[in-house]
Amino acid sequence: MIRAAQSVGTLLLAIFMLMAGGGFLSTLVSLRLEAADTPSMLIGLVATAYFAGLTIGSVLVFRIISRVGHIRAFAAFVSLFSATSLCYILHVDPALWAFLRLVEGFCMAGVFVCLESWLNERAEPKMRGSVLAFYMAALYAGQAGGQFLLNLGEISPPLPFVAASILLSLAVIPVVLTRIPAPTLPEGGIMRLSLLYKISPLGFTGAAITGVMLGAFYGLGAVFARGIGLSNAGTAWFMSATLLGGVALQWPLGRLSDRIDRRTVILGTFVATLLICLTIFFLAEGRYQLMIAGALFGGTCFALYPLCVAHTNDHLETGQRVGASGGLVMIYSLGSMAGPLAGAAFMGGFGPRGLFLFIGLCALAMVVFALRRVQLAPPVPGERQHPYQVLPRTTPAAASLDPLAPE
Repeated sequence: MIRAAQSVGTLLLAIFMLMAGGGFLSTLVSLRLEAADTPSMLIGLVATAYFAGLTIGSVLVFRIISRVGHIRAFAAFVSLFSATSLCYILHVDPALWAFLRLVEGFCMAGVFVCLESWLNERAEPKMRGSVLAFYMAALYAGQAGGQFLLNLGEISPPLPFVAASILLSLAVIPVVLTRIPAPTLPEGGIMRLSLLYKISPLGFTGAAITGVMLGAFYGLGAVFARGIGLSNAGTAWFMSATLLGGVALQWPLGRLSDRIDRRTVILGTFVATLLICLTIFFLAEGRYQLMIAGALFGGTCFALYPLCVAHTNDHLETGQRVGASGGLVMIYSLGSMAGPLAGAAFMGGFGPRGLFLFIGLCALAMVVFALRRVQLAPPVPGERQHPYQVLPRTTPAAASLDPLAPE
């Protein structure tokens, strides 16, 4: 494990700083728009712009990287991201901020493709699982820790944006000074979505609906927290608790799904997510109750995507895994584009807690769909189930990090 971390240490440091600097911007942008009395639908539209940029970038950045190389492309993407993070200080305008989030999503896609290609190049086959685990830890730790930069706004409103720009700029240094050779871009493309649905209706639909649910949360979770009375510090704790909770249950649920019918675990996790959302909508009051509820929500909801990936992999041949994983990331990204707008509509009709009513209804729809799939199709035989593996929901390039992917 230590050897695996040392082999990609500079990349892990860059990932941590990037997520600490850029991962909390969705929270910060939503809070600032809410403080400016921006309608919830416009806040949702700004959040959607980021996911749109991420989706577009995950398809187009390969051309840029192949043309100028990984290091130059990485430096360009991060520098542009750093610059846009300062532009928010200039003027509060939803149209401008939507454009900035679109650009940032595109840049983040480029960053992910560069870093995941490097990680895949450096990871020996027997260490790929360890490298992936460290990568996920750096992602979540940076994103959760970065939420507390919101508190800088109590000192001076522009400070959080300045801190984001500083961290993003510093993240370039470990990469541009590295002696790690430039990798080749991952191959395999993206499996046709119609074929992917035919292979695994439950895995495909589950990934899409999970994208809707988490897109709504990432875009509007902070607005919910502020809307029910939490301070900036309380909002940071709520978002951080949810993100860290998302780490806690992924492995236990995944290991359980290796031992029993994976569809049962997926169904049960959607049921648990529904019950937690209803609890937040009807009952949760007070800071500590919301922290616990947020952590439980993260624990169940964040586990859904890797469970759906694992279920899909159980129906694939080895050579199809990379293309299918890329397709699942794509359908998740498309779902995440729809989530903020739909969630905002519910918040407009039911108040801040309407966000979790919407997410709960999405979970309910998947419960009904999953029950139907269990009735229509037999379970995958135990000997055909592939071991569960957590994979990031970043870009199709992440599929190359799968320890079971072909060399």
